[in-house]
Amino acid sequence: MTTFAETGVNSKLIGGLNKGGITQPTEIQAKAIPLALKNKNVIGQSQTGSGKTLAYLLPLFQKVDSQKREMQAIILAPTHELVMQIDKQIKFLSENSGVPVTSAAIMGEVNITRQVEALREKPHIIVGSVGRILELISRKKINAHTVKTIVIDEGDRLLDQNNLDGVKAVIKTTMKDRQLMVFAAHIDQRALAVAKELLIDAEVVRIEDRQPVNPNISHVYFTAPAQRDKFDILRKLISAFKLKKAIVFVNISEDIQKTTEKLQYHNYKAYMIYGRASKEERQRALEGFRGEEIQLLVASDIAARGLDIKGVTHIFNLDVPEDPMEYLHRAGRTGRSGEAGTSVSIVTDRELALIRRYERDLNIKINRKEVFRGAIVDPGRGKPFVKKRIKKLNR
Repeated sequence: MTTFAETGVNSKLIGGLNKGGITQPTEIQAKAIPLALKNKNVIGQSQTGSGKTLAYLLPLFQKVDSQKREMQAIILAPTHELVMQIDKQIKFLSENSGVPVTSAAIMGEVNITRQVEALREKPHIIVGSVGRILELISRKKINAHTVKTIVIDEGDRLLDQNNLDGVKAVIKTTMKDRQLMVFAAHIDQRALAVAKELLIDAEVVRIEDRQPVNPNISHVYFTAPAQRDKFDILRKLISAFKLKKAIVFVNISEDIQKTTEKLQYHNYKAYMIYGRASKEERQRALEGFRGEEIQLLVASDIAARGLDIKGVTHIFNLDVPEDPMEYLHRAGRTGRSGEAGTSVSIVTDRELALIRRYERDLNIKINRKEVFRGAIVDPGRGKPFVKKRIKKLNR
């Protein structure tokens, strides 16, 4: 197996990784890091939870000139949560390795004055959303001419029709000899074509999933007579699984609040996170969820993108997504770092077609289960016991 030293990572960074319990590079890291260190443009694809963030952060750390007080790299990410997570990993790596690389998180819908103040410190790496970074470049608060590398994280999303123009505008503000890297869990043919157009002579690293989803994740579903019955089934499952930490996915923002309030009414330690929440609300929810204060995080799909929280044993789809890839991203929030996880969907009869579609498109098996006397059982397993009890009562 390849070691970090063989990929070209220096001893200080390897020491920092070892402190964090990371001793061996993943496949995407082993293949992408040497290319990135040679200043190649890189398009990297590998499944959720495979270590893509370190695949680009380690080369960045090694190439940044920490003696210079100037902005040298920009990392673009599609959600506030992912921006904060990447920024946290940069600070964690810097602290553990002793390599004095600095960073700043720059996001929309956040006080821009504070961000301008942070940029006065000339952080080496800027992590942020496309719109706000572009705004600060136009205000001359970010000097794009000193930027030597741009990373596009969750590239399948940032290179879609809604975000592509903004990404191109950010790239155009930098020098022509800068390095570009795109990483994603899934890059379809359209996104790959766009990426190749942006990244001249790019090296494509695709780690083909031996299984489309993490093999440590079990997939099950439960049926509900109607949409209004789903919450009662969710309560039974929370008890039956005896879970400690889980994410409940809901499609509509208004329903997120209702679901959270219902859970809190039934004395569950629940909190919500969604697109319109403020930075402070999101941060409070995530910090509580990482600790012991929050047992259940009720979320929209925004939390499915790149969110990495240890100890998440289950995810629940109270509403199932239309897109199989969104199901994959949601499921990927559990079963991380080699731990076992369970993806649970609660569906009506009309939604069963989506379960079949996930199975077909993702090449997975989603087993039907039922709750009987507080336990998870196979379909029909509890019925004979019920019939025997009825016969006994009739006597």
